[in-house]
Amino acid sequence: MKITVVGTGYVGLVTGVCLADTGNHVVGLDVDPDKVARLSRGECTIFEPGLTDLLVANLAAGRFKLTTNLIEAVHHAEVIFICIGTPPKADGSADLSHIETAVQDIARAVNKKTILVMKSTVPVGTSQWVEKLVAPLAKHPITVISNPEFLKEGTAVNDFQKPDRVVIGTEDADAAAVMQQLYQPFVRNNHPIIIVRRAASEMIKYAANCYLATRISFINHIANICEKLGIDVNEVRQGIGYDVRIGSHFMYPGIGYGGSCFPKDVQALAHVAREAGADGELLEIVHAINERQKTLLADRIRSHFGNALAGKTFAVWGIAFKPRTDDIREAPALRIIEILLSAGAKVRAADPKSLDNLRKEFGDKIAYCGDAYDALTGADALVICTEWNEYRTPDFDRIKSSLKSPVIFDGRNLYDPAYLKRLGFSYYSIGRPAVKS
Repeated sequence: MKITVVGTGYVGLVTGVCLADTGNHVVGLDVDPDKVARLSRGECTIFEPGLTDLLVANLAAGRFKLTTNLIEAVHHAEVIFICIGTPPKADGSADLSHIETAVQDIARAVNKKTILVMKSTVPVGTSQWVEKLVAPLAKHPITVISNPEFLKEGTAVNDFQKPDRVVIGTEDADAAAVMQQLYQPFVRNNHPIIIVRRAASEMIKYAANCYLATRISFINHIANICEKLGIDVNEVRQGIGYDVRIGSHFMYPGIGYGGSCFPKDVQALAHVAREAGADGELLEIVHAINERQKTLLADRIRSHFGNALAGKTFAVWGIAFKPRTDDIREAPALRIIEILLSAGAKVRAADPKSLDNLRKEFGDKIAYCGDAYDALTGADALVICTEWNEYRTPDFDRIKSSLKSPVIFDGRNLYDPAYLKRLGFSYYSIGRPAVKS
């Protein structure tokens, strides 16, 4: 099948190369000529395990190519995937301006019957709105369908190739048949292809993300109560996680969620609820808890040092909003760094993959350390913001000897408090009593 993917970010690039890998001929369209040039050379512009190998292989096989030429990309395709970002506006609603421009340009360029697939996360009713936008502009029929993505950064390639389910929103039987054929190679283990109406498909995506965000905020809320009561939240988490009605996924206390999806989708669905005259209170509380959670570790740092942070130096391990990605969008670490800098402290940051992105955010305001232990040099304390595997069993003797004082602020509960106490550390974590050296 001939396919065009509009937008080559996380979703677009993974979608494009995975579809090409099953024999389709895919064109990736992007407005950024530098990105197109780099990708065309096989240089992946994001860190995602397994993606570079797929990109290089499908470029070499001639099944995947990139262009900035919209006419070329549209004329190539029978099916066009829209994978354009929908960032939040000030009121929390999704900004659809880039999608609006793109679909109008595509409509003017189509030279045959085309299926337009909304892969971007969009508010309920967007597919219908797009259909009304493109109809008067197109000289050939355009069928607009919804096909939300459920990719997790860090495992996105595997998620696309082995999906739990594929959701297709359309009332058009022919379009549904085309999409079923396209996804057939990925559902050979009998994972379902679910055909629903477009509005339901759009709601499924928002509901899924908001439910997962709610679980995170819930366990963080419980963690904060546990800490006040002197209870270890990990014991509570295990006790409820074995209940088959609850489970343990997305039930790990920490300093909040970040990334390009959960923060904006929670706010967007709350806005949709308000606009529809429904109650969005639960979603607003989920968001508020998460925003408070992002500052929790900074509050602990201020308390430990008696609000005297000026001139202090802090090593920060982990910047990306989660491990196995270089994405720092809405990462809790950013908020913590901002608070430390505003208090006059210095920051030495380490992360296996995201330092280039961090440099774009902070420039020369902080120090960037390619090695985690280098970040400890001259630091008054260690702050852990992302649970990269290499931080799970560090050399504690080396940490202790490198720090000016043996203090760790752990935003991801990586270590055993009793063990850290025996080693002579002051150790602060989430939802567990602090230990002092």
